[in-house]
Amino acid sequence: MVETIRLTTAQALIKFLNQQYLHVDGEEFPYVEGIFHIYGHGNVVGIGQALEEDPGHLKTFIGKNEQGMAHAAVAFSKQSLRKKIYAVSTSAGPGAANMIASAGTALANNIPVLLLPADTFATRQPDPVLQQIEQDTSMAVTTNDAFKAVSRYWDRIQRPEQLMSALVRAFEVMTNPATAGPATICLSQDVEGEAFDYPVEFFKKRVHYFNRTVPTKREIEGAVERIKNSRYPVIIVGGGCKYSKARQELIAISEKHHIPLVETHAGKSTVEWQFKNNLGGLGILGTSAANKAVKKADLIIGIGTRYTDFTTSSKTLFNWDKIKFLNININRPQAYKLDAFQVVGDAKATLQELLPLLEAYTTAFNDTLEELKSEWLKERDRLAKVRFKREGFVPEIKGHFSQETLNEYADALDTELTQTEVFIALNEAVDKDAIVVSAAGSLPGDMQRLWNPSVPNTYHLEYGYSCMGYEIAGALGARLAAPDQEVYSLVGDGSFLTLHTELVTAIQYNKKINIVLFDNSGFGCINNLQMDNGSSSQGTEFRTWENQIMNVDYAKVAEGYGAKAYKIKTLDELKRAIEDAKKQSKSTLFEIKVLPKTMTDGYEGSWWNVGLSEVSTKESIRNAFLNKQKVMKRARKY
Repeated sequence: MVETIRLTTAQALIKFLNQQYLHVDGEEFPYVEGIFHIYGHGNVVGIGQALEEDPGHLKTFIGKNEQGMAHAAVAFSKQSLRKKIYAVSTSAGPGAANMIASAGTALANNIPVLLLPADTFATRQPDPVLQQIEQDTSMAVTTNDAFKAVSRYWDRIQRPEQLMSALVRAFEVMTNPATAGPATICLSQDVEGEAFDYPVEFFKKRVHYFNRTVPTKREIEGAVERIKNSRYPVIIVGGGCKYSKARQELIAISEKHHIPLVETHAGKSTVEWQFKNNLGGLGILGTSAANKAVKKADLIIGIGTRYTDFTTSSKTLFNWDKIKFLNININRPQAYKLDAFQVVGDAKATLQELLPLLEAYTTAFNDTLEELKSEWLKERDRLAKVRFKREGFVPEIKGHFSQETLNEYADALDTELTQTEVFIALNEAVDKDAIVVSAAGSLPGDMQRLWNPSVPNTYHLEYGYSCMGYEIAGALGARLAAPDQEVYSLVGDGSFLTLHTELVTAIQYNKKINIVLFDNSGFGCINNLQMDNGSSSQGTEFRTWENQIMNVDYAKVAEGYGAKAYKIKTLDELKRAIEDAKKQSKSTLFEIKVLPKTMTDGYEGSWWNVGLSEVSTKESIRNAFLNKQKVMKRARKY
């Protein structure tokens, strides 16, 4: 006879989560660290009751916004290199819907996270229950159907016994590096409290194995042949390299065979910036060094990359007359991109197979790599010294404000600081092992180009979805994953206003994070985009109804929550504040007013395809569209 234990669906869920382990390279550890939750009807008397009675080893945190706490869970998994997760529990209806942006963020970045939104009643007895939507076409449609588009696995539990097969499938997806992403299990709120005689066997320790997939002999031989036949190969270091911990193998193949490394946002800090052949980020937000090397390349070796439009400059960066692609990816569909020769395998394991087979091969780059890197570092030094002037100041970006408007901003914000000088000074002032987190606006461009990470896995940028509001919640998640390292959230005022509530969570649980708020009173990145393409500045500046530039006291906001706040007006003040913040045990916020149009602009083919208007009364917009048509002639169409 099968031994059983009588539990509610919610109790069975919590018991199961406590028994999931991951085995990686000989090390075994619990896979589920804990649960973020905001209780409401649909989960407080279900999952809430189960956690109250027996949480096991699971840590619990009260979130302040469903999207925010889910972002924190995503960031925890990302910073843990996808080897550990948090689950996230919400109430039904709007509480669940608030989490959809976070699910999209996890899916775009291939990050495992377990999302547990409450759902309507399976019995439908009280329908329509509070916060339930009603579709005339079907009573089976609920808010949670919206998660289908942004989940790697989706299920709805309407009977207690359905939980077992759903959880097994969800954990297979999350622990599989080829399919890693968000798993959403919607829990009918009445079923959460229903009991079932579950087999005891279901709750025994379950170990999920992270196996390093090795490519076939045909794939390895094909890769070796293509590398040896190339003169100017370039390796794109994608996120798959970081999650695979392929640092040593990348350095070995690059150093021995003189192959340059260029980085995506997800791959940056897999290899520290000091490595001589690391040329930095490529594409729209890339360095001049990386983009010049890629333009010269006859073979792109893409390792663990998705080839987003920012990486490829909307497929205009490469020399299509001579370029070939060799893709190494654990995910077969990703390996197929750009008609590449496909090598399906783990990044670290594949490089280990390739290294002994390349023998005496070397590229024809000679001294080019050293020259490109030296040239870029000189440019970075120049950007560190850009100072604002009341007359004759020419901003870096193309679609810039007049001197009169810049002076107006300097007066309104009481600042003459430029974004690049502050950014580089910050990089030099923080601890070498500090983790920096960001996501949206103009800061990702400065991060990709200017931030020099000296320690692996200290650069944390969410740019698969570029979700505004990730930055501060993400810093909390990174801090949970790395409790002994300082974590800095680099955020613009636009993103801060979008979502910053998990700062309160960080303060509540004494999980120190540092928020570096670059305030230029507007959505500066999008203002650049509209002005670069012929439009006037409209709808992106933070001005009052009287057309006055707003000057918000963000330091006071942070102090009101209980954080330590600093108002920065000079670089010396920034350096002193950073040192003081290191001594603090509570969260901090640095309010730094910076002038708009003082971020970095593009280098060497950093072109972005956006939907420009084909018809306009403005000559500047018509010219922008004509320029787009010209550039698109050298772009690959698929």
